This record gives sequence, C-alpha cells and structure tokens, in this order.
Amino acid sequence: MTPAHDAFAALRYRDFSIVTVNQFCLTLAILIQEIIVAYSLYQITRDPLTLGLIGLAEAIPFISLSLWGGYFADRFNKQTIMKICLFCAIPAPLILWSLFHAHGLGQISTNYLAWGIYAVIFGLGTIRGFYNPSATSLKPFLIPRELYANGATWTTIGWQSAVIIGPMLGGFMLAFLGRETSLFSVAILVSICFILINLLQKRTFPKIETENLWRSLGDGFRFIWNTKIVLWAISLDLVSVLFGGVIALLPIFAEDILKVGPEGLGYLRAAPSIGALVTMIALTKIPPTQNAWRNMLLAVAGFGAFTLLFAFSNNMWLSLFALAMTGACDSISVVVRQTILQIYPPENMRGRVAAVNGMFVSSSNELGAFESGLAAKYMGTVMATVFGGCMTMAVVAISWAKTRDLFSIDINKGRDQ
Repeated sequence: MTPAHDAFAALRYRDFSIVTVNQFCLTLAILIQEIIVAYSLYQITRDPLTLGLIGLAEAIPFISLSLWGGYFADRFNKQTIMKICLFCAIPAPLILWSLFHAHGLGQISTNYLAWGIYAVIFGLGTIRGFYNPSATSLKPFLIPRELYANGATWTTIGWQSAVIIGPMLGGFMLAFLGRETSLFSVAILVSICFILINLLQKRTFPKIETENLWRSLGDGFRFIWNTKIVLWAISLDLVSVLFGGVIALLPIFAEDILKVGPEGLGYLRAAPSIGALVTMIALTKIPPTQNAWRNMLLAVAGFGAFTLLFAFSNNMWLSLFALAMTGACDSISVVVRQTILQIYPPENMRGRVAAVNGMFVSSSNELGAFESGLAAKYMGTVMATVFGGCMTMAVVAISWAKTRDLFSIDINKGRDQ
C-alpha cells in the first residue's frame, strides 16, 4: 500500500518516472531552441512582430490538428504516436542551424531566414498537435487514480525544472558557444527523448468503437461544455495566458529596456519557473486541491498583479522577482487544472478532452505570443504588458462572480459528487 503522505509516490512507478524524465529533456530542448531563435531573430530584424509571428506559426497547425491528435490518441497506441512524433522532430534544430548559417554567409536574405524559421516552427506545431494529446492522456494510465494530484505535481516540477535550466543554459550557450553548437545540442536532447519513450513497457489502452470523427470530437466538446468546472478551468487559463503572458517580449526587455543581453534573457526566462518550482515543492506536501477553485482564482489574480509590476520595472532584480512570482501563481493554477482534467473525464474520452484542452489552453501561449508581439509593435512593449496584466485581473473578477457555486466542490471526488 502506498504510504499516506509519500511525496514521491507517483515517481515510484517506473514508466511514470521515464515519462517525467522524457518531458524534462524535451522541455529543455524546446526552451534552448526558443531562446536561440527568438533572441537571434530579434537581433537581426529589430521588429517585435517577428517574435509574435513565431508563436502564430506554431499555433496555426497546433490548433488545427490537436483535435485530430486527440482522436488518434483515443484509437491508436499513444506510445507509438509519441515515438513517431519525436523521430520527426529530430531534424528541426539542424534545419534551423542551416538557415542561420546560410544567412550569416550572406547566401539568403533576412526575409528568407524569417520565413524559413516560421516554416520549421510550423512543422514543429504540426508534430505537437499529435504528440501532446497522446502524452497528456498517457499519464493517467501509468499511476493509480489516488496519485493523480501527486503525479500532476511531479509532472509540473519536472517541466518547471527544465524551464529554469533550459533558458539559462540556452542564454549561456548562445553567448559563449554560438548558435551552431547550441542547436546541435537540441537535436541530441530530442534524440534522447526518442530513446526514452522506446524504453516504456508495452501496454494496451481502452478501445472505443469506430465512429464519425466530428461526432467523436463533438463528444469531447460536449463533455467540457456540460462540466462547468472543466469549462471554466480551461477558459480562465486560456484568457489569462492569452493576454497576460510576457514571455514572447522578454528578448525586447533584455535587449532594449533592461539591457542585459542573452545571458540576462536566460535569467528572465527562467525566473517564472524558479518561482513555480519552489511553489511546486511546497505543493507536494500542501496540495491546493482543498478549496481548489478559490485557490485557482486567487492564483490567476496574483499572476496579473505581478505582470503589472514587471511592466513598470526598470531594475533587473525587481523584474526577476516579479517574474518569479508570476510563475509561483501560475503553478498553483496548473496543478488544480491538471488534477481536474485527469479526474473528471471518463477513461475513453481523456484523449479528446486533452486535445480540446491543448487546442485552447496550450495554444494560448503561442497565440498570446502573437498578441504580445502585435500589441508591442503598435502600443509599445511596456504598454502591451500593462494591457495584458489588466485584462487578466478583469477575467478573474468576471470568473469570481460567475462561479461562486464551484467554491464548495471537492475536486478529488470528481464526477461522484
């Protein structure tokens, strides 16, 4: 029997540990690549909109294909889908290297470089559209139901650890080793992820009868629409990240406002995850699932407030503190939302629910990047950030008024209450 207060309970399951390490390595690769591409492209173009277009290039295929990804995740072997996606992702950083190298030699123009980068990111968004629903819906099959909250916490700890190390490592590698070595390291990390997924034990998953694709996906939408706590959890995160996220603008803050260069950008990008990781460690002992909905609303409100503080800061240390606190607040809402999405959906619908969640919530990061880049181009970087923080606070106020009946729900009981 699992000890009642075993903080490492989920990690004692072999395959869950492998998937957690895989997520760490993959997130590390993504963040190193993000720092290299975003900072390098902004240095070359000096246009905030180019940063937004990177997000849009990934969001378009991801949104378009996430529902198909969920459909396939519910009908085919999730581990096989993950293997195929990771194998296809390995060449991407090598193609990015070739584009930057050709531009450095004067063989291609800046416009060709930018559009080439957007094309690669578009391809990665396509891969992500199939990978994420399978990866997300696989985790509940690796641990018992009573460990879902603990598993969600460790999943987030692994992700946040990578988001701390990845940007700082990416910034230092870009500053001292250059783009070529850094991008080659990304290809190596993705290859490691491919190997890790191949180490998972073979397993079968619940089969559902073949049916019309759109009817099947419609079932996922209907479940979310008819389950109020799931609908509001997804909606709250979607709108707050869409408007409140500042990650896409950090290269501009690092280069033009705080003037701290690529190393400083690495610290800025890592700061939210440092705050989140400290909070996550605390949440392994004090989970936020008691009074969960109230905790989620307060956390999102804090996210908006510290975004405003960051917008007005001209001091590196104050900026790092504000970003760390946004990460701390965000981590609480992430654990609550992940727990809700693992407990409430039926087993044969988890892939589709994960796909809808991914389509709206996960893509909100990329759409938020586009919104941030567009707003920064026409409003200025600081005012665009202020606008985002204010919108987040407004969304929390509306949610608080509309969801008072959710305050008394015990999410650990799921659909049983």
